[in-house]
Amino acid sequence: MPTVALPAVGHLLHFELGVAYEIFGNPPLEATGGWYDVQLCGPGPVRVGPFTIEPDHGLERLVEADTVIVPACADVDDPLPPELVEAVRAAHEAGARVASLCTGAFVLGAAGLLDGRRATTHWAHAAELGARHPLAVVDADVLYTDNGSVLTAAGKAAAVDLCLHLVHLDHGAAIANSVARRLVMPPHRPGGQAQFVSTPMHVRGDHALAQLLAWVQERLDRPLTVTDMARKANTSPRHLGRQFRSVTGQTPLQWLLTQRVRRAQELLESTDLGVEAVAVATGMGTATTLRRQFKRIVGVPPDTYRRSFRSANPA
Repeated sequence: MPTVALPAVGHLLHFELGVAYEIFGNPPLEATGGWYDVQLCGPGPVRVGPFTIEPDHGLERLVEADTVIVPACADVDDPLPPELVEAVRAAHEAGARVASLCTGAFVLGAAGLLDGRRATTHWAHAAELGARHPLAVVDADVLYTDNGSVLTAAGKAAAVDLCLHLVHLDHGAAIANSVARRLVMPPHRPGGQAQFVSTPMHVRGDHALAQLLAWVQERLDRPLTVTDMARKANTSPRHLGRQFRSVTGQTPLQWLLTQRVRRAQELLESTDLGVEAVAVATGMGTATTLRRQFKRIVGVPPDTYRRSFRSANPA
């Protein structure tokens, strides 16, 4: 029976830990060929959200596990327990498959497991993960990443997707879908799918770009060029480019395209507009252009996105 070890050290978020325990600790009826031995491992009582729990085993058990799943840390600014980082590193060196859920990726990063690998975490913490671990290839726009022996998931619901993905790898699609049905979930989503969340760029009101960004947001349905934006900001296109990269991490055109797609997401969720009309309303011009850019940034076509996220009461 393969062992799934859940390290419990520090202050953890209860949702991600509960998800892993629920999925790997409860075999579906169809799993007649055996399931997982789930072990909660830690040095002593640990705080999990509003609860305190007692692990079954010490951290040394991680090195014997087949799979180690690191739950989410409650606060990424808290120092990571060194014994946890070392235990996760040792488990991977011993051949364990290591996965992180949400901010658990920071533990994998500290253990050196993300160097040279694609990784993700909750979109709100992705920039910090990349800053701390520059050798990691952090992708904030996917649900989870699979590097074989190292896997990472984005926030909350994506933890379910990654756990179902692991079940799929171990037991096949039918068993994974059976687990999903028990959870009243759709079949697990591909990891390359986007996190489906708008990530607005918050800029202080006194920042040089604040008025320009607001001005552009009001004109997403109109043709706009870098020259237009530079003229509005009363600066040169070259200087504007430097400002944009400093504030948003993107070029002006990259940022503009992202905002058009985010606006398209809103319209697809809340209106009955067809894809062609959404393309016009967001300045994308044609449905072909919208579909190409939407798929590239969001990860799925507009029609698929609408079916998944359509408002119950469209405007």
